Amino acid sequence: MGRLAAILFFVIGTSLAGTFIIAGLVMGLDTARPIIIAAALGFTVAVPVSVMVAKAILNRG
Repeated sequence: MGRLAAILFFVIGTSLAGTFIIAGLVMGLDTARPIIIAAALGFTVAVPVSVMVAKAILNRG
């Protein structure tokens, strides 16, 4: 499961980081610091999400 979660992390992490960055830009936070914080939050949130998705995929099969 660890390898699957790691592979999923690259896709999910990029997607969540991008989503968080876009949300910050929409809110008017357009300096470097909020963008970096949003990207870091996206990658941090992606870790448990990747594990949950990997578990769901393995339990389904």
